[in-house]
Parts: sequence; C-alpha cells; structure tokens
Amino acid sequence: MRRIEYEKGKHQYSIKKCVKGERFFLYTRNEESKIYPDLLSNQKRILSYNIKSKKGGFFIMAKILVFNNDTDRMETYTRAESDPMPYNTNGTLRVREFRGSSKSNILWTTKRTMQSWNSQRYIWGSAIPVGFAFKRPYEGGHGSQSQHYAGVAFDVGQTLSATRRRALWNSANSSGVWTYVEPISQTPTWVHWDKRFGKPACSSGGYPLIKRGSISTYVLIAQDDLNTLGYNTGGLDGIFGARTQEAVRNYQQRVGLSVDGIVGCNTWRALQEAVVGTGATSTTIN
Repeated sequence: MRRIEYEKGKHQYSIKKCVKGERFFLYTRNEESKIYPDLLSNQKRILSYNIKSKKGGFFIMAKILVFNNDTDRMETYTRAESDPMPYNTNGTLRVREFRGSSKSNILWTTKRTMQSWNSQRYIWGSAIPVGFAFKRPYEGGHGSQSQHYAGVAFDVGQTLSATRRRALWNSANSSGVWTYVEPISQTPTWVHWDKRFGKPACSSGGYPLIKRGSISTYVLIAQDDLNTLGYNTGGLDGIFGARTQEAVRNYQQRVGLSVDGIVGCNTWRALQEAVVGTGATSTTIN
C-alpha cells in the first residue's frame, strides 16, 4: 500500500503519485465512510483509490471486481492488502497474495475461483504459498491469452520442496475443483491451476467469444485492452454494453479486422498481441 498524507486542521489531503480521474473513499476514526469525488480538485493528478485510516495515517485499498457465476452479475469490493479476498473463507488467501507482483489498484476474479481455492486449501490442509495470481494484460509476465489476466489462475508452491510440490500437484489434479491443472512436466518449479470457463473462441484454446450482453472477467480483459489502446469503453466494469461494442468496432475497423463488434478469435489475438507487456498508457483505467 502507498501512504497517503493527511494535513491536520485543514480540509485538504496530500496525495502523492496519483493519476487523473480518481475517486476517494475516506475513512477516519471520527466519521463514517464518506465519498470525496473531488479531493484535491486543484490538482490534475488524481486516481480512483480507496483510503483507510490507520493510527492517524491513510492507506490505499484495492478495488476488487468479482464476477458472480451464480447470479451472472459483477460485484465490487474494497479491501486492504491484509484482508481476505471476497468469498475466501478462514483468511487463507489475502489480497496481497492474490495481487502478487501486480501494481494495479483494480483487481478482478470470479466467485467460483475463490470457492475452488477454498476447497483446495481445505483438501491440502495447510498453507499454500502463492507466487503469482492476478496480472493485468498491460503488465505482462504471462502468455498472450493467459488465465492470469482473467483473475482465475494461480502459480503456487515455488517455495516448497520438490517432494511437497509434487504432492500439491497430485492433490490439485485429483481434487476435481479446477478446470485445468497444468502438467507438472511444464511447471518444474511451481504448480499452475485455474478456473477458466467458457468455450475458447480459437480452436487452439484461449479466451471465449464475448459480445454485447456478455458479463465476465473476460469482458474486463477486453475493456482493459481497448482503453489502454485509446478506445474508450466508458468504464471498466465487466459488462459488454453499447460503449464497449462501439470501441470494439472502432478497433476492428482500424486494424483491418471484420467489423462485427464481437471479440472472437482474431480480435482476441490482435488485442492481446497489441497490449500484453506494453505497460499502461494515459488512457488506461486504473
């Protein structure tokens, strides 16, 4: 978490290293939660962070978007880095563990991914060290259509002995709670599992086709890509609405793809190849 400075006796909050467009949720010891959409309105560099008071200081909190597979709706949570992830039981997966090396202030996942973690943790019976989980496409670090970008994948067990790591792989592979457990021959120093969902748009695998009306973390990936490339989707909410469809069509037209407003195999490939690992831009929503 990055520290936020508070100037006592003034209605002013000194916020460092922020970016344009942020909304602040402020919590203090003397008042209930309040929303300050125009804090530091005289400054141009403001980003949407959440701030929580702790012993006189203020600390940024993560915004977490969760696709509820049961209701087919997106849910929004705010959590401190030491808090359990939404839908996590018994505090076995903290926000900082799910975040891993990601520097994003917005994270996303699905309810079923968290439930699968709960089940796996129960079956394993002890702590599972997490090496990598969430990443946004522009941060890179994984393949072009990695499930890490959808917030449904984990690379774990890096600090375990080879014997314990193989036992963990065997546990995950036989548990039946994950959609995919990568063959141990491909992950010699870690264990990969994920809760991917939907039929891949490409015959070779990858993300599912999404279109107007789709709701999921895969929509969040497309929205993130489009905004990073300068095509405004009107937000980062996981809901494929009119603005997202328009952004897709504009992108398709510019890069010479079939203009149908649908993110299928070719559009996914083009978007991910253009964004993965390239870094955030001035139009990235954060």
